[in-house]
Amino acid sequence: MRLIQILLASAVALAAIPAHSQGQSNALAETAEQADGGLWVTLGTRGGPVASPTRSQPANLLVVAGKNYLVDAGDGSAGQLAKKGLQTVALEGVFISHLHFDHTGGLPAILGLRFQTNPKNKLKVFGPPGTKELVDGLVMSMIPGATANYGVEGAPAANPRDQVEVVELRDGGTVTLDGMEVSVRKISHYSFKPGGDMARRFESLSYRFDLPGRSIVYTGDTGPSKAVEELAKDADLLVAEMMDVEMMVGLVRLANPGMPEKAVMGVETHLRKHHLLPKDVGEMAARAGVKAVVVTHFAGIEPNDPHHMSYLKSVSEYYQGPVIVANDMDEY
Repeated sequence: MRLIQILLASAVALAAIPAHSQGQSNALAETAEQADGGLWVTLGTRGGPVASPTRSQPANLLVVAGKNYLVDAGDGSAGQLAKKGLQTVALEGVFISHLHFDHTGGLPAILGLRFQTNPKNKLKVFGPPGTKELVDGLVMSMIPGATANYGVEGAPAANPRDQVEVVELRDGGTVTLDGMEVSVRKISHYSFKPGGDMARRFESLSYRFDLPGRSIVYTGDTGPSKAVEELAKDADLLVAEMMDVEMMVGLVRLANPGMPEKAVMGVETHLRKHHLLPKDVGEMAARAGVKAVVVTHFAGIEPNDPHHMSYLKSVSEYYQGPVIVANDMDEY
């Protein structure tokens, strides 16, 4: 009975949200205005290093006040934006939660394609410590192509460094942009020794976007975390990662048949300690008092797979509000 109630509540929540599988940028902006000043699109819902033909890697689009922001930039982000009628030149900025490759693999294409289309604005890249080092390396990799440019003798070469600005954020940091307040907290996706060199160099972040009409919290990748619960307190929407550990470990074994057992066990330890299980999502959402939950960052399940039902049931044992299992290109 409880699962049926959750499914009905989720259906009502979905029905209240305009959904478009295709559209132009002005249509997205109109939808954002209708959604109390902001629109969240799950461009990519696949988590982890094993690529999928049906789900793109972690990336989201936030549209607010007519501006477009990527929240994480997994492989395939540029193509997913194009499916929504947006080119990379239309981006105002990118928020990176952490520096794992499944969350940053699409950033080289974003930078390179923007460079080729002569953008009028600098792309602002917000992220944890290490983001500047990452972007500097990507810009350096662009120099040969930028120097050759379109192969016209004597044509002046633009400098790709002039087209990007990096702002590194740490635990408790805030940014004000386009009428929204952005807050971050350090979360438990890394477990480096407190005060050690690695802890100083790297953080993994969750983001809270307080828009004119509602608040959206994106967990990024995290294990159970009081910091995320504090950040998400009374939020309208919690976009939460979720990990099916057994399924992901099976995929890792399948993709790497010669992988040493010790390495496989290390992967499993990371998945259990640094990610959220369905139970964790439900408990976190309940303690934070959020109004609705969108679950993303899946391992091996296909869109609309019946296995979604078991996830919803597990979450609903702890959280009483609507829960939605996201697919690529969904709008909220």
